[in-house]
Amino acid sequence: MKKTILILITCLSISLLVKAQENLTFQKPSAEILALADYKRAPTVTMDSKKEYMLLSYRDTYKSLNDLYQEEMRLGGLRINPITNISSTITYINNFKIRKISSQDEIQVSGLPENPRIGNVLMSPNERKIAFTHTTNIGVEVWILDVETAKATRLTEAIVNANMGNPVCWLNDNENLLVRLLPKSRIALIGTKKELPLGPTVSSSDGSISQNPTFQDLLKNKSDEQNFESLITSELYKISITGKAELFKPSALYSGVSVSPDGNYVLITTIKKPFSYLVPYYRFPQTSIVYDIKGNEIKVVNEVPLTENLPKGFDSAPIGKRNMGWRDDKPATLYYVVALDEGDKAKKVELRDEVFLWNAPFTSDAISLFKTQQRFAGIIWGNDKFAVGYDQWYDTRNMKTYLIDPSISNEKPKIIYDRNFQDIYSDPGNFETKKNQSGRYVLIIEKDNAYLIGDGYSKEGQFPFIDEINLISLKTKRLYQSEYKDKKEDLLSVENVKNGEVLVLIQSSNEFPNYFFRNIRNKGKLTQITYFENPFESINNVYKKVIKYKRKDGIELSGTLYLPAGYDTVAKQKLPLLIWAYPLEYKDKNSAGQSDLNPNEFTYPSYGSFIYWVTKGYVVLDNASFPIIGEGTTEPNDNFIEQLVSNAEAAIDAVDKLGYINPKKVAVGGHSYGAFMTANLLTHSKLFACGIARSGAYNRTLTPFGFQSEQRNYWDAPDVYNAMSPFMNAEKMKTPLLLVHGDADNNPGTFTLQTERYFQALKGLGAPVRMVLLPKESHGYVAKENILHLLWEQDQFFEKYLKK
Repeated sequence: MKKTILILITCLSISLLVKAQENLTFQKPSAEILALADYKRAPTVTMDSKKEYMLLSYRDTYKSLNDLYQEEMRLGGLRINPITNISSTITYINNFKIRKISSQDEIQVSGLPENPRIGNVLMSPNERKIAFTHTTNIGVEVWILDVETAKATRLTEAIVNANMGNPVCWLNDNENLLVRLLPKSRIALIGTKKELPLGPTVSSSDGSISQNPTFQDLLKNKSDEQNFESLITSELYKISITGKAELFKPSALYSGVSVSPDGNYVLITTIKKPFSYLVPYYRFPQTSIVYDIKGNEIKVVNEVPLTENLPKGFDSAPIGKRNMGWRDDKPATLYYVVALDEGDKAKKVELRDEVFLWNAPFTSDAISLFKTQQRFAGIIWGNDKFAVGYDQWYDTRNMKTYLIDPSISNEKPKIIYDRNFQDIYSDPGNFETKKNQSGRYVLIIEKDNAYLIGDGYSKEGQFPFIDEINLISLKTKRLYQSEYKDKKEDLLSVENVKNGEVLVLIQSSNEFPNYFFRNIRNKGKLTQITYFENPFESINNVYKKVIKYKRKDGIELSGTLYLPAGYDTVAKQKLPLLIWAYPLEYKDKNSAGQSDLNPNEFTYPSYGSFIYWVTKGYVVLDNASFPIIGEGTTEPNDNFIEQLVSNAEAAIDAVDKLGYINPKKVAVGGHSYGAFMTANLLTHSKLFACGIARSGAYNRTLTPFGFQSEQRNYWDAPDVYNAMSPFMNAEKMKTPLLLVHGDADNNPGTFTLQTERYFQALKGLGAPVRMVLLPKESHGYVAKENILHLLWEQDQFFEKYLKK
């Protein structure tokens, strides 16, 4: 009898297991969706600074699953192919064409390698040549493209080390490059074969507070350390475009190479030991040394220790020199920043950071340029009289823009703008730059006037603008503002101040974005440059409108509404509604209620939204506003769930009042933090018939030192962490949910384990849930097979829970 019972239980267990798994092959979505998803991508356009020619870079619309199934080592925050010595996540270009901007004739670049896998594209300082890498089956080569002849030639064999990013740096003579090559004697890699360990892996703490994010792909043991050292070590060679090569610096773990504007010095940064199992490579010890162009050491300019311990908070910073780089408007001057509060945002100080200038050959001390009230956030160099600096403070969302006179030491800078950086309606724009004789971008300054390009968001819509600002009086004058109400015009760059020539990008909801020159001094005359066609004509006639509505506490919200082509807005058939959203945190209601949506933006369907389903008879509300607000001492997440549900209620009510939907047939979806949002909405409300959550994190105790915009740790706010965690409230979730995750997610916090454990909890508690793990996908999905299958899964899910 016991034997019979055991057999019955075993058979029942096997039966349940079979029901729980589906051995699916890759599927494709319905014809309507496939017609949109399987399209040819337009080339990427790169123009030289004089706007004489453009480089057209072509690549496949998607990667293939075969591209993802390659050798890979995950070390120190990097993902590396140890066979080819380049990032395993790189997206390759497969063709180049050259076009003179004055002509419409495209010239196919000759001499390209067979089956090109092109990356790391870099123009020479004079923009007449372009260096790029080509990845073969055994390694990486450097190639040179001559722009005038449109001919490519190989410069090196497949011996280049691109594991740390672009391995090439042009010298100012336009004839020579510094290239990282594989060392002739390389430390042997330790393979994946399991060997008996010589001892345990041990990490220890000296009692210092170390509140680090949940970084991915970290070193784990001595084997990882050896492999990291082997893969990152390079020899630095000086190679002429004729192919002549000479050793510039011997083997080291090079992480940065930067030539001074005058071309006489090279700033080289190398990684040192000890390595860490807690943080990525960019927090390992580093040494920065300036050499002359012949390779002679001039000065050790920075030594950064291992940075495992940082004070809590987004506005905290390391102790010592940071943000070191060349001043763009001077021949050979370094600038760097030092924290005046020891990098600890919790310390109450009047001034936070100090910016220094250090002139080559660095025999004298650095000079203090200015101090910031908040954390340094960048600088744009202009000339001896003018530079523009920035600082910001995350807790208040404040950003200050400073006018600086670089000729005056330790000057108190003049504040140009003091504003909330989330307040897009008051954004004054970004200062325009141009390339100088050294090939560096500096402020455009004409007779003490600088120029700003703004996005032009307002309550009435988006109307981008160009302003002239006098750097003496700080008075502004509007030179141009777009007046389009049926198109979207992006102002990209001021090409010629005197002639009024501006590079713009113009599009509409069904007109693909194309480049134009606009002359703002000649009645706004337009000259078209590119002529890309719309690959999504099947959705040309869908109804698209930005709708605005309010949630119950009066906060203004918005979303882009899509109705199927031919939908009768008089008869108003009640259709299912799909909402796609991503929550954002704010510190004030005014900013939270602003909208950056433009109905004239080209409709570009992708797996990152639900727009495809407008072809299947669904109403879609895309990019629905989901602000989470915490004013004063209240943090946004203190009322996360209540605000989340209120946002959802407002969105559904707004579309329902238009008469287009059946409010009982509504689905919600999101990716990453949008997936977290989706799971919480299904857990804490009865508003939705189903939901789709992709690559999310559902247990906040697994991200105990902060997540998204939350700076408090778990022990500071355990109730907040637990209340916000869908995993902790899994027993409440009874709404159908499709969980999707890449099985190789590399995003901090969104480990694939998050979805696996949440699925197990929901399944064990009887929730209707389906989990799909996409092979070899990271946080964003790239393989065609996976993306088409994802669309099929979502389509089947909607048909089951919304249509049937």
